[in-house]
Parts: sequence; structure tokens; C-alpha cells
Amino acid sequence: MLSSARDTAIDADVVIVGAGLAGLSAAHRLTAAGVSVIVLEAAPRVGGRMTTDRADGFLLDRTAQLLNTSFPELLRTPGLDALVLRPFTPGVLVHADGRNQRTGEPRSTKRAFPTARAFATAARASRAGRVSRAGGLDQARLGTALGRLAALPAHRVLARPDRPTAETLAGRGLPARTVEGFLRPLLASLLCDPDLTTSSRCADLVLRGYARGRLCLPAGGADTVPALLAALLPPGTVRTGVHAKAACTTSVSTAGHGELRCRSVVVATGARAAAELIPGLRMPGFHPVTVLHHTAPEPPLREASLIIAGGRRGPVAHTMVASEVDPSRAPEGRPLITSTVLGAAASLPTAELDRAARAQLARVYGAPTGDWRLLAAHHDPEAVPAMPAPHDVRRPVRLLSGLYVCGDHRDTSTVQGALFSGRRAALAVLRDLGIRAPLDSEELQAA
Repeated sequence: MLSSARDTAIDADVVIVGAGLAGLSAAHRLTAAGVSVIVLEAAPRVGGRMTTDRADGFLLDRTAQLLNTSFPELLRTPGLDALVLRPFTPGVLVHADGRNQRTGEPRSTKRAFPTARAFATAARASRAGRVSRAGGLDQARLGTALGRLAALPAHRVLARPDRPTAETLAGRGLPARTVEGFLRPLLASLLCDPDLTTSSRCADLVLRGYARGRLCLPAGGADTVPALLAALLPPGTVRTGVHAKAACTTSVSTAGHGELRCRSVVVATGARAAAELIPGLRMPGFHPVTVLHHTAPEPPLREASLIIAGGRRGPVAHTMVASEVDPSRAPEGRPLITSTVLGAAASLPTAELDRAARAQLARVYGAPTGDWRLLAAHHDPEAVPAMPAPHDVRRPVRLLSGLYVCGDHRDTSTVQGALFSGRRAALAVLRDLGIRAPLDSEELQAA
């Protein structure tokens, strides 16, 4: 712990407000450098939006954001060594014209994951009349385009002109049927933005990640990620149920727990709470999301695939049999079907949304849904911070010497962005405290 004769009456060197991914990532970087840290979390548990509810033996994520094996911070962040990722079958199933068509399997993914098992499951599904393969020529063009994007360094992607994603789709050298049938609905799902107003640079980063890795779920639910991070911090670092009311460069005032004194403060909350603690901080718009969880007598698809429904003839953007991807999310013999609703439809009353979603899912899965049971419907009007063009994916995390802010609203609105912004904030704190972290600085420049 840093100390001086002038000021020893401090509770910690750094107080971090918010125990989501960004705050926990920053805490790990700081404690590893020998800095004492206290993390305050208003909720009774860590994780922020990465929350998982337990009900009747099911693990029900509140978030719709998917992880990717290509996210660098999943490998770089201390504490995530024990994280187990459950990948989807390569590519995605796109529902159109009454059938599910497999497409979007990058060539690099095919090489990295030789799939006797994947081919077997696809063959079984095809025999069941549910899955077909995309046209050979279109699939080859798409695979080539994804391969080129996968090979681009991130700084080359960020150097491209920045426009709304919807305006750039036609200029990607792909047939219109591939753009409309695959690229547009896939990006809408990955960005949680059905209108694709998102910055084209951010969309390209997300699509590049898709091309370089595999979409996946964390084993044991989304809250496994923050739980692992929190568990490996020094005992007493994280304090839940503590609501911060005000923050400055040397202290944090709380409701009912007094004032904590420190040398630096990192605000690592969601965008709205950050704007309340730091007057003048710009608050972004948001994309609303509703996550529906159903169970059924039988799995409607015995395959670990993500199905892109694209909001066609119904509110669901994408769906999966989550228990096929990660069996730990459901009791044995009881499938868990998780579906995501975006945009205006996400705000529909639960009963109305459930009826519309069931009708659509019956067509998508080719199976009746009348005997399905709705386990939970979680609506979040501020689920994903919007990233309209032009968007700075490296928004400043240092506001003043001693006051910092991080979160997915300072980077990209992804798990990768949240973790990375926490690392950037920690490095800024260390620089101002006069602590060198050359290895991390080099990594930061390369990321």
C-alpha cells in the first residue's frame, strides 16, 4: 500500500465504485501492482448486467450479450484463467423461407475446429428437415470476406471512415441476398441494434471478432465471469450493498456507510449512474433488450446452434437451446430455450410478447410451442449503450488526476469493451501514482 507522512488517514489507495466487469478488471490490475483497493457495489451481488437468476434448477441470464473466444481480455484479465467457455456450433442458423440455413462459418473457424461432431449434428438436423446449407458460391464469398476481415489488425479497422452501419452494408462486396439474409440480422443481434445505427467501425470490430473466434456462453451462467474476478481479489476488497452518493478525487460518500478516503477514485458503474456521480459526464443513448427463457417437454433442436431469426414475422432477433450449448443451465431432461428481443418489441407487455414470440419460435424450430412454459422475461431499457457514428472506441478514462471512469460506455458496448476499459483506467491510475507498468502499457498499445 502506498503511504506518506503527509497523508496516512486513508481507507485505501483507490476506491472503485461499481463491481461490474470494468470495475473488477481495474481492481485486479491495481492490486497486482501493489495498490490497495476497495470496490463498492450498490447491489447485493457483483456483476452489474452480467447477472444470472436461479429458478427451479435453471440458470437464467439477464444479459443477451454473447461472448467470443476471440475476446483478448478473456485471456489477459487476471482471475479469468478458470473461466470455461461453451462454444456454439460454427456459423449460425439463419431462419428464412420456413427453414434454417447454416451460413457464416469463417474459413479460419473451419480450420481451427475440425467438426466431425458438428457435421454429424448438422446432418441429423438436416434429416429432420430443419437445416440446409447455404449456396456454395455465396458461402465461399462470405467465408473469404470474413477471412480478410479476421486478418486485419484492429488499428486498420479503426482507421476506416466511420458511418452508420446500415449505410455501409451494400459496399462490402457481397450479394444482396447474403447482406440481407445473413450480415444484417447477424450484426443486429451481435450489436443489439436492429436499426444498425451503430458506428461502422464498432460493427467491423464485432464482425472481426466473430470471424476470428467462436461465439460462446460462459459455463454456469453469465455471472460466472464477475464471480471469478471477485473471488480472487484480496479478502474484504469488494463490499456489496454500499450505495455511493458522491465522488471526487480523494473520497467517496456513501448512503449509510460514511465517507471513504483515498488517493484516487474510479467510477465503474453503468452510464446513468456514472453521470449522476460525475456532473457533466455525457450519457449515451441505449438499446433496450428483453430476454425470454422457456422450457419445454423436449428440446426443439438438439444442437448447440445460434439461430438468427432477424425479427422476421415476430419479435425474436435470435434464439438458442441454451441447455444444448451449456448443459449446466438446466436440470437433466428439461431443456432451456433462451430468446432475445430487440428494439421497440422489447417494451411490449410480457403476456403479449410471450404470445408473439411463441408463434414465431414455433416456425423457427418447426415444433409446437403451446406446451412451453415461460420461466422468466427480463426487460432492460438500458441494456446496451448505443454507439452511433462517429464513435470513439477509446473515450478518455482519465477525467482529472485522481478521478477516472470506465465501463462499456467508454469503449465498445461488449464484454471485451468493459474489461478493456477497466484495464485502461487502472493503467491511468498507476501512471498518475507514479507506478510503472511497462508490460501492460505495451499490451495496451497492441490491443
